[in-house]
Amino acid sequence: MDFLPEHISSYSENHTTEESDVLKKLNRATHIEVLQPRMLSGHLQGRLLKMIVQMIRPSKILEIGTYTGYSAICMAEGLDKNGIIHTIDINEELEAITNRFIMEAGLENQIKQYVGDAVEIIPTINEQFDLVFMDADKENYLMYYDLLIDKLNSGSYILADNVLWSGKVTEEAKPNDKETKHLQAFNQRIQEDDRVENILLPVRDGLFLIRVK
Repeated sequence: MDFLPEHISSYSENHTTEESDVLKKLNRATHIEVLQPRMLSGHLQGRLLKMIVQMIRPSKILEIGTYTGYSAICMAEGLDKNGIIHTIDINEELEAITNRFIMEAGLENQIKQYVGDAVEIIPTINEQFDLVFMDADKENYLMYYDLLIDKLNSGSYILADNVLWSGKVTEEAKPNDKETKHLQAFNQRIQEDDRVENILLPVRDGLFLIRVK
């Protein structure tokens, strides 16, 4: 969901560096071949992710929620040549399209894919991450945070996507709306955790930028 009026969103995109030809093709393929294409990060957020990587200059990134690989490719574009992204997705049906475009982008040596449950896979990756991008099942955001926060060095960052959840987090959640309830709990935990400093950016569906002190 975009919270800005369409004409302002369009103006913003028109004054943002264009996505690469590979990303344009991936964007189109996702809309043609995959269900729920709105899950794609898209042009504006993709350029933001690349620029954040260029500013932070991480050497190791963990992404939870690969989807079709758009965000991973965007972040990899901002990496130094020796940087690497470990990206996890539970949906094995998306692996083929992700592989196809990672190869086409020439980033197969910088993006390492895992297919399966992130809760089980994260403990098996013996790396110290400088940046974590969470864009997976919202009900497990707190679990991912608790798995990772004590393993991140001071100055590391966590990005969490969709934390405004179409504005639902600002209202009392319906009894059966587990995702909204879990996101509200996650957002509150971040706000109250004195181990981090944070800013919630109203970009698309909400992007939490969290820095470990």
